[in-house]
Amino acid sequence: MPYFHSGQDQSDRICKVLADLFCALLLGTFAVVFFGWLGGLAAFVIIEACLVGLDWLIPSTDDAAGVVR
Repeated sequence: MPYFHSGQDQSDRICKVLADLFCALLLGTFAVVFFGWLGGLAAFVIIEACLVGLDWLIPSTDDAAGVVR
């Protein structure tokens, strides 16, 4: 799935990046509070890797039928 779709203008793209940064900061804060510095950092890296992996694996409407990434 592409991060930015062709139908988005610049303001939509800026807002999407800012929302993603805010969510990452929020997830990182919660991870550190619940698991401490070392465990929180590890949990944050694992969660972000999973989220990026899901974005990569979910097909988009621009992909041809039967495309395997």
